[in-house]
Amino acid sequence: MKEFEGKLKRICVLLLACFAFCIMASAEEHPILPLGASAPEFALPGVDDKVHKLSDYAASHVLVVVFTCNHCPIAQMYEQRIQQLFNDYKTKGVSVVAIQPNDPKAIRIDELDSSDVSDTLPEMKIRVQYKHLTYPYLYDGDTQQVARAYGPQATPHVFIFDRQRKLRYEGRMDNSYRTEMVKTNDARNAIDALLSGKEVVVKHTGTFGCSTKWAEKSAARAAALQKIEAQPVHVEPVSKAELAKLRTNPTHQMMLVDFWATWCGSCIVEFADLQDLLRMYGDREFSLVTVSANMPDEKASVLRLLEKKHATSRNLLFDSSDTAVLQTAFDPKWDSAVPYTVLLSGDGKVLYKKMGPVDLLELRRTILANLPSDYIGFNKYWKTD
Repeated sequence: MKEFEGKLKRICVLLLACFAFCIMASAEEHPILPLGASAPEFALPGVDDKVHKLSDYAASHVLVVVFTCNHCPIAQMYEQRIQQLFNDYKTKGVSVVAIQPNDPKAIRIDELDSSDVSDTLPEMKIRVQYKHLTYPYLYDGDTQQVARAYGPQATPHVFIFDRQRKLRYEGRMDNSYRTEMVKTNDARNAIDALLSGKEVVVKHTGTFGCSTKWAEKSAARAAALQKIEAQPVHVEPVSKAELAKLRTNPTHQMMLVDFWATWCGSCIVEFADLQDLLRMYGDREFSLVTVSANMPDEKASVLRLLEKKHATSRNLLFDSSDTAVLQTAFDPKWDSAVPYTVLLSGDGKVLYKKMGPVDLLELRRTILANLPSDYIGFNKYWKTD
């Protein structure tokens, strides 16, 4: 037991060291705005379809700029804390502004394994509507000019400026992404000190979250996509008995089953989106199975379409022309319509079922609410709105 505990401690130290190294490397390439520096100008579009400028907040005694994003699970845990900060201080002469610094083209699809959306401006609008966020949320992903001026190392990263717009604090919001473990409210302490005319005691803390996705990382995204597209694509026949077994989900991990056909237009339209689910969540306990309702002698055309769509999922094709028998083997209540999509938990429970095109956001959120997570609180985030 002691040997195991020793190994565990060494692993934790190694992980922390790796994280610190990544942050330091990023800080060298994209330096953090130094304490005492003036707030860099910005003029950025917000989720409210307005352009927000630094001068818009000139009347505020304190300006809080939080660099955050949609896709990072740590940033998600802080959304409501940013909202509460905004609510608590908006009548006290404090402005809270959030800025999304990531270049969406630099985010690999597997880095979306904890999100329903990426970090584009339209997707930011989806997130604020979903989570009822009312603070200013601005987009800097196209040029990252503002992000480069401030130097956020991770999301979230907080910068707090005094009345003269001099930087008096930068770092984390508090000491833990888990609200029940928060003991030090660093950002609030800095704000309260400035409002009281006092010096900020703790002026800098380290940040913890997802590294900023600078445009330079777009090459890594392209390489990851090429790797996916180079994977072989297969299709195999499936029998009545095998479909019945598939329904019980013998994989014991979350499984999405998509019934489709080459002659079904709506199936083809959503096919790429469903493949993307595998690319987003496939590194977690999630798998995708496609089942073609084409006739067995149409295998060549089925395979051609699968290859065109780079379908790296497990792909099946009815082994009989008696489609009704095969359909009822999987679900006795299923009529003849495709697409038909079913999300199964590891124990075979139906989590989502749709005859016809899926609601992609609803499906993603259902997946995220039920995927096993190593981090307490992440599933709950997707079960509440």
